Amino acid sequence: MATPQLSPGVLVREVDLTVGRADNVLDNIGAIAGPFPIGPIDDPIDITTEQELISVFGKPISTDAQYEYWMSAASYLSYGGVLKVVRTDDDDLKNANAGVGIASTTTLKIKNYDDYINNYTESTNFNFAAKNPGTWANGLKVCFIDDLADQRLTINTINLAGLGVTIGFGVTTAISTTLANASDGTTATFTGYLKGIITGLSTDTTGGNSTVDVKIVSRVETVGGGATETKIDYAEGSVGAAFTSLAELRVVGTDGANCGLATASAQTDWYDEQTLGLTNSTVYWKSLAPKPISNVYSTSRNGEGDALHVVVVDDDGSISGIQGNILEKHLGLSKALDAVSSVNAPQKVWYEQYLADFSQNIYAGGNPSSAADAFHGTAPRATGFTTYSGVKSASFTPITTAAGLWGQGAQGTTFSAIGNVTYTLGGGVDYTTTTDSSGQGGMLATLGNLTTSYNLFANKDDQEVDYLIMGPGLTNKQESQAKANLLISLANARKDCMAVVGPHRADLVDLTNTTTQTNNLIDFFSPLTSSSYAIFDSGYKYTYDRFNNKFRYVPCNADVAGLLTRTSLVAYPWFSPAGQQRGVLNNAIKLAYNPTKAQRDKLYPNRINPIITQPGTGTVLYGDKTGLSYPSAFDRINVRRLFLTVEQALESAANAQLFEINDELTRANFRNLVEPYLRDVQAKRGLYGFLVVCDTTNNTPDVIDNNEFRADIFLKPAKSINYITLTFVATRTGVSFEEVAGRA
Repeated sequence: MATPQLSPGVLVREVDLTVGRADNVLDNIGAIAGPFPIGPIDDPIDITTEQELISVFGKPISTDAQYEYWMSAASYLSYGGVLKVVRTDDDDLKNANAGVGIASTTTLKIKNYDDYINNYTESTNFNFAAKNPGTWANGLKVCFIDDLADQRLTINTINLAGLGVTIGFGVTTAISTTLANASDGTTATFTGYLKGIITGLSTDTTGGNSTVDVKIVSRVETVGGGATETKIDYAEGSVGAAFTSLAELRVVGTDGANCGLATASAQTDWYDEQTLGLTNSTVYWKSLAPKPISNVYSTSRNGEGDALHVVVVDDDGSISGIQGNILEKHLGLSKALDAVSSVNAPQKVWYEQYLADFSQNIYAGGNPSSAADAFHGTAPRATGFTTYSGVKSASFTPITTAAGLWGQGAQGTTFSAIGNVTYTLGGGVDYTTTTDSSGQGGMLATLGNLTTSYNLFANKDDQEVDYLIMGPGLTNKQESQAKANLLISLANARKDCMAVVGPHRADLVDLTNTTTQTNNLIDFFSPLTSSSYAIFDSGYKYTYDRFNNKFRYVPCNADVAGLLTRTSLVAYPWFSPAGQQRGVLNNAIKLAYNPTKAQRDKLYPNRINPIITQPGTGTVLYGDKTGLSYPSAFDRINVRRLFLTVEQALESAANAQLFEINDELTRANFRNLVEPYLRDVQAKRGLYGFLVVCDTTNNTPDVIDNNEFRADIFLKPAKSINYITLTFVATRTGVSFEEVAGRA
């Protein structure tokens, strides 16, 4: 190829022959699906600790033996791995919610975040909903407040209609005061009046008084017959920004007429009086946060009234165990769709999106500014006027609530308000609608729904998994076998993980005849698919459930997956996970079935790895067979895991060769990646020997012309010891050992 230079010079070029690397890729990731009391539906979540498991998926429950799923997950985590947990779906599952115009809708099921974003952001049948389905959120309270009013005025009459006082009308009061200039600290005399809008009315017929809620809109200064109007926020702290004089109020209608005069006998700060609507405690909003007014994002765009606060409270203590416990505070959110935080840009603070992203407990639903909700006592109120004429007797036309609708851009928008309201969530349903005395529903997952959940792991490019954990079986042996075969089929298809399968509970637990238990195990496992990607075990262990203060029998297959993880952490994947060095199970008090040597002799040829309890040692995995039904190197766990490790590592190295030229340089580069890696595996006792063939013998012209690249890798896997024979020979005192042993 000709040099690209057009005149004499030196051109420096680089050729990188270091592309690619062969690394161990087993990350010790387990996967389990089951019915959990909380958590997103059909959405694999990475869990690393028992505390995370509690936080995301709740605690173990006795109903329908749900604890078997939970304690299986916790057992695996105790060995140090990462667990992908999927909460299984069910037709009965429903989210607790506060409906629109009703206490709650009975048909709401939001499975997970993606389901909410795709299907529920425009919903009009709920105001707020629990983050995920179940009875867990029934009774949860969502407290909301925005900038509905500044002052509450008391008027000594119940005849507001006679005064022409109506929500949306303007109200004015004359003021004469001294105002401070914030920029230079000087003061000036102000003469004029305040202009406000009526946002709320109530009448006390017994006391003979009425209250009028007023939102301050502007301050009008009258000088020499003219008028200068300035928009203000009550929270700005200006001395004149309140109806403090208790002077005569003039109510101005939308037709420009002065509808009536009224004298306020008392005035209070509206926000100071607002409390969270709780049953078991009294909490003032002002103790939690300053009044929400207008966010900087909106005011800089000539908008106002967009700010709001949302607080989530465990009023009855059913979630946290503490009545009135404030679970979440989300302050200074916005009604503007495009609003961005002024202190944490570019974080969006549009309240629906913000709650979806950051709340642990709730989603926002319908738009309360679109219509009145008589059940919850809310109605959108205009908080400003369409014109600011500066003329006291001019028409005050309130901005329509449609113009102030939430969820539009902040530019030039004066958002309507609904005030202070507390929503109580209800209507949440568990896996069955029937509840026990504590309000807990059923927790029984069906085979069909478990199949859907486990199929989330079908594509290895979507989900990295090393161990598919069966957990407990189902209500009958046939369904348990079907669940086991499902996991085996997934592992067979992926070819990068192992399915860890345990027995059917009724075949072992509460049976006293060990011969029956042995026969039950053989009957259960015999029809299962032959596969080197599966591991069968014989165990149900007795362990302590600290959450329910009970001892429980739970399956051991999660422990077997945990032993694989332990082996990878303390040794290498190609070591056997069985035996006293790496095969001791955690937290096992006893076994439902502890097979004898004679019974183990029946189980092992049938691909079943016995789990036994040995005095002085504990509970131990006592076999390392895969589920392969015929003799092969792959009928041993350590060999299968050796090949899984090597295959995945070298596949990663091979990916770096894609789209390169199939010539000796590329083939040599590949050999230089593979051979050092295999020498390392051999040095770490995984191989007795290996050979890598990647040259013209297998990359023939036909292969090259077909755009292929071939490498043949021959491995001699190291074998684990399964059988030990110790022969002790007694001899006479004068006999030579060399003579007896036949050794020179």
